[in-house]
Amino acid sequence: MLQKVMQDLHGDHLMARDGEIGSVQDVYFDDAQWAVRYLVVDTGGWLPGRRVLISPASVAPRQSGGDAIRVELTKEQVEGAPDIGQDPPISRMLEEAHARHYGYPFYWTGPYLWGPQAIPAATPPAETREGRALRERAEQRARESHLRSSAEVIGYRIRAADGEIGHVEDFVVDNENWAIADMVVDTRNWLPGKKVLVPPSAISDIDWDAGEVSVRLTRDELKQAPEAH
Repeated sequence: MLQKVMQDLHGDHLMARDGEIGSVQDVYFDDAQWAVRYLVVDTGGWLPGRRVLISPASVAPRQSGGDAIRVELTKEQVEGAPDIGQDPPISRMLEEAHARHYGYPFYWTGPYLWGPQAIPAATPPAETREGRALRERAEQRARESHLRSSAEVIGYRIRAADGEIGHVEDFVVDNENWAIADMVVDTRNWLPGKKVLVPPSAISDIDWDAGEVSVRLTRDELKQAPEAH
């Protein structure tokens, strides 16, 4: 499993089939299933004043490398995409418009990380009767978007079960399915110079107003957590 830290994505150039689109300004992740859902791309001088969402379903991983991310899209497709024009949380209605524009399946309909499939893909598989019923039930439950900005969350304070311990340094992302494998915690408030890996399953709450992430682990348990390198 190949992994990279989320902040490495910030600033990467997005290359369409017929030219550069812009650069990654932010990464929106889902705090319910813990996966990267969109790259937020600043289109710069090409489409002045616009930001667009690019799903990992469009990324061509074998053709990407360094500070360039190649996507299986044309500039015309990107130009016709819905303009986000807002920060998270983004409405489910806008996400639906985005998915319909590019032909993506709805990731929030289950049962897998990317809805009807385990990895992101631009072409949805044929829907069965059972799958349609599952999707309709899931859509009824999906009243709110769980998208969050990585640029905002990185830097949040970390509160262990027995007190504050540090801050969110970064997130580790699986390159294959874009799931968030770990949160990188800088414990310098308590263990100078040490950064540890905390799985999303250990996160109990994110207080967006207070700028704080609570984990179920104690300080001693965090001390024994694997170190980030």
